[in-house]
Amino acid sequence: MDEKNLMPVEPAGQIGQTAIFAEMDQLMDAAKKCQLELRLIGGLAVKYHSPTAANSALRRNYPDIDVVVDKNSRHLLPGFFASVGYMPDKNFNLFNGDRRQIYIHAITGRRVDVFVGDFEMCHKLPMSNRLEHHPVTVPLAELFLSKIQIVELNRKDALDIISLLIDNGIGYNDNCQINIDRITRLCLRDWGLYKTLVLNLAKIEQILLEEQIGIDEEQSQRVMDRINTMRSLINKVNKPFLWKVRDSVGTRIRWYAEVEEVER
Repeated sequence: MDEKNLMPVEPAGQIGQTAIFAEMDQLMDAAKKCQLELRLIGGLAVKYHSPTAANSALRRNYPDIDVVVDKNSRHLLPGFFASVGYMPDKNFNLFNGDRRQIYIHAITGRRVDVFVGDFEMCHKLPMSNRLEHHPVTVPLAELFLSKIQIVELNRKDALDIISLLIDNGIGYNDNCQINIDRITRLCLRDWGLYKTLVLNLAKIEQILLEEQIGIDEEQSQRVMDRINTMRSLINKVNKPFLWKVRDSVGTRIRWYAEVEEVER
């Protein structure tokens, strides 16, 4: 990579933010040339699909690059990242490499967090046969779920969810919309994911109703309408027996995986 392109001079408070977009573009271009099915997830993927994320009210920093790769391509990762100037976190990769790997750029110090196969944090999002639906990012349904599945939802992830719902409608396929069929299927498979989704949609509503976050009334209402649409469509679907049994137990039993934060 060209160091000059990765480290431009930027205003105070935005140092590194222009650089990370250049680094992201170069990384994705290199993966495409190597025919490695690497797809963005996380905040940078949200910004890719949501122009509103650049507005001052929703703008945030992007400390690193998060991607997903097909499990069958795992063996290609060390060679690929070495070819574009990244060094592996050897200890982390040794113990976690079958599901998650970390690479750090030798010049910029930028970290790339690679989820191998499925995306697993508080809940598991299957990615098999899903990465081909978009040439740069995971599909919008999985991108939305990767944010809404965070049990201890923080401010930046809440803003990412709001950005996604401002700029992307609810639909029934993966063509430039949040695929509600995909979300519903995953929620029927995993009651815990459903529960976290419902709780976090309520948190987003509370933010919009009680806080002045800087978006206009039309944008706020659009998010509220899409939350109501999503919740209504999921709730009206017939639930399988075992799902209903788990629902009767509710939150008396922990419904999510505890995630150990990786040092950044």
